[in-house]
Formats: sequence, structure tokens, C-alpha cells
Amino acid sequence: MAVAVEARLPRKLLATPVAGPLAALVLACAFFAVNTDQFLSGGNFSLIIQQVMVVGTLAIGQTLIILTAGIDLSNGAIMAFGGIVMTKLAVGGGLPPVLAIVAGLAVCAAFGLANGLLVTRISLPPFIVTLGMLNVVFALTHIYSQDQTVTQLPAVLTFLGQTFSVGGTNVTYGSLLTILLFLLFAYLLGQTAWGKHVYALGNSQEVARLTGIRTQRLTVGVYTLAGFVYGIAALLLVSRTGVGDPQAGQTDNLDSITAVVLGGTSLFGGRGLVLGTLIGALIVGVFRNGLQLMGVPSIYQTLITGILVILAVTIDQISRRRSR
Repeated sequence: MAVAVEARLPRKLLATPVAGPLAALVLACAFFAVNTDQFLSGGNFSLIIQQVMVVGTLAIGQTLIILTAGIDLSNGAIMAFGGIVMTKLAVGGGLPPVLAIVAGLAVCAAFGLANGLLVTRISLPPFIVTLGMLNVVFALTHIYSQDQTVTQLPAVLTFLGQTFSVGGTNVTYGSLLTILLFLLFAYLLGQTAWGKHVYALGNSQEVARLTGIRTQRLTVGVYTLAGFVYGIAALLLVSRTGVGDPQAGQTDNLDSITAVVLGGTSLFGGRGLVLGTLIGALIVGVFRNGLQLMGVPSIYQTLITGILVILAVTIDQISRRRSR
């Protein structure tokens, strides 16, 4: 009996959505370890995590929405606006830094709420809603900031960018927070009734409604929570750069979708793991870091990332067809 259980365990691991992305991450690390001496160092791995922590946090919210069979093109713009709100209120508005952070988080959550209400109450497609919101928030960011970068931030806003030492390697508090967020949402999605309802909603909204799930309220809640997570990403971005930048986040919406797709989450909803999204974000970070260490021009980094996304979606499509 024990032998049978041990034999089934590898098969279950291989059948999980993260098996493929994890194998890709390991192979990528092995390839760059062979081709560059600088890759296998604690400092370089710490740098990779710092580089992906903002997009990775955005991708947590994106994962929640994609699991419901939606998509959010506005998350990078919402993050940028949240960062501007936090920094302007703290620097020019005379608001205590902690309250400025709370205000930024609340604003981001409010935009998420608006997205959710438009999707549910007016029955607009998430793609159209968030595309429109992308333009609205982008414009508001530049109007409110007057295209001025906010500098001389108080220490509270940049605290997450500070480091502590682990085995001689400097690790930022923001990186630690990002990992804790992934673990938290992995628990919420995998071990709570709310998480099961999110998966059920993504598999079939009508079936979920017939089983007693309040689908509209759940959808609004997911978009609002995603917006709050975008606010955390805004704080991480501010702490890493040390400024409030109105130009920030312009391609992060696509990068977050890339991380989600590479992590094995289906764009059709109902299938995927948030820890897979972490692996997807690390894949992007490892490829960009490794190629940069090898001296490969950045345009080829973008090319390879695009190819990886197409391959991931193709694999998802093939998997869905075989499961029917």
C-alpha cells in the first residue's frame, strides 16, 4: 500500500498546473548557471526577487481575476496612481505617511470596486471595462501629478526598500512581504470556502449561481481585493525607486498577465495556482537577468518572453481539449 501511494505521488505532482512552469524555471536556472559565472550567487538571486516583486504582487491580483475568467488591463495604471496619491499626500499634502499609505491603498481598492461593479451590474466584458479604466486612471495620474515626479519621501514610504542580511546576502523587506502575500493567497485560494467559490465561478458562472454562490457579490469582491493588492504593489514600487513616478507601470499590466500565464493559470478561468504565478514571475525575472548577464540586447529578452507566453497559452489550449 505504501509503495502504491509513493508511486502515485510523483504522478500527482506532474499533474499539477505548476509542474511545467517549475521544470521550466529549473532548466532556465541551469542554462544560465552554465553560461555565466555571476548567475549562481546570493546577491544575484536577491536582485532577481527585487526585480520581480512589484510585477509579482500585481500578478497576485491578476491571478484572482483571471481565475474568475476575467482579465485586468488597468492594474499597472492603478498601481501608478496609488503611488502618486501616497507620495503627494505625504510630501505635499501634509498628511502623516501612514495615513497617506492608507489613502493610496483605499484609492486602488476603489478602482478595483469600480471595475467589479461595471463588470457585474452593467454586464460589460472585463477586457473592455479594464481597457477603459486603464485610460481613465492613466489620465488621472498625469492630471493629479501634473507630470511631476515626487521626491524627498519620508522614511516610512521607503522602508520596504531597506535590506536585512541573510547568510551574507542582502534581502529587502519588500521581497519578504511579496513572498508572504503569495503564501497568504495560496492558503486563501486552496484552503478556504472563498477560494473554492472563486474557482467555481471561473469554471462556470451559471453553475456557481445555481449552487447558491452569490456570483455578482463574489466578482465585485475579487476585483476590489485585487485593487487593494495593486495598492500594495504601489507601495513596493515607491519603496524600491524612492520616488512617486507618474510614468510608472505602463507595461506592468502585460508583464503581470505574462507571469500568470507562464505560471500555468488558464486564461479561461477556473484552473491555476497563485504559487504558479510566483514561478511565472520568477521565470520572466530569471530570463531577463540571465540574458542581461550574457550581454544579450534587451529587445531579444522581449522576443523570448513573447515566445514563452505563446507556448504557455498553446499548452493550456491543448490541455483543455484533451480534458474534454
